[in-house]
Amino acid sequence: MFRFPFTSMGCPCEIQIEAGLERAANIAAARAQADIARLDEKYSHYRDDNWLAHLCASAGSGTRIEVDEETANLLDFADTLHRQSVGRFDITAGALTKLWDLQSGRVPELAEIDAARARVGWQRVEWTRPYFTLPLAGMRIDLGGVVKEYAADRAAEICRHAQIAHGVVDLGGDLALIGAHADGSAWLAGIKSPAHPQKVYASIELARGGLATSGDYERAMIVDGKRYSHIVDPVGGYPIESFASVSVIADSCLVAGAASTLAMLLGTSEGAIYLRELGLPWLCIDQAGRASGTLKMA
Repeated sequence: MFRFPFTSMGCPCEIQIEAGLERAANIAAARAQADIARLDEKYSHYRDDNWLAHLCASAGSGTRIEVDEETANLLDFADTLHRQSVGRFDITAGALTKLWDLQSGRVPELAEIDAARARVGWQRVEWTRPYFTLPLAGMRIDLGGVVKEYAADRAAEICRHAQIAHGVVDLGGDLALIGAHADGSAWLAGIKSPAHPQKVYASIELARGGLATSGDYERAMIVDGKRYSHIVDPVGGYPIESFASVSVIADSCLVAGAASTLAMLLGTSEGAIYLRELGLPWLCIDQAGRASGTLKMA
């Protein structure tokens, strides 16, 4: 077993590879890490010198930005999620997520929230592949809801193309399998306890595909005794009140991440209904630490 720990996209990451030759594992891991770094540089909303910053800077100018095929595919996927979530999944919510800065320790004024909401709305953008236009000054795109999971899938595929058949890519707890163990057995994945993130709440077997978890237990602020999640509802303008975490298994980490995020955004009642209708294995942990779902624990 060869392990390659690193940090990217603001979280601890690791690629684990089972291979006969260390050199083959090193080459595959290096290629995968390079691609993850490329995506982080390209789509990070914390930078002011990348492609995404250039796009956001064009907001309100009427400029049509031609995007590459990779970006177009992500925008199409975001469009689908926006429709499925009745507007709650919205990559134009960047103005709101920036306003609700957890590091500030302050709750924005109602006037500030209303002003940010006026610059949010996927339905307002002009998207005719491959041309994209942000019509309002101050509109911001945030692809954080899809890029990490997409990067995990790509990294796993890069390893497979490098003739690695057994391994797993872990980007901050979102997993994409390269392939089962060499003996054919599944990987054992741990889902963190929302109340005690250093502990494992549940262990599950993962033989293929991806596992993604969405939650607010590691990123939140408390002001005057009230807890505020880092996940903001673009419709209402305030942080959501939902599950502590939602985990989903799917054929890809990207699909698993989309499902877990949508369930979080929909809230405990609608989110559970959505997951049951979706039919993928899932596990929800509420704020009291109670679990529900169809995901089988090891």
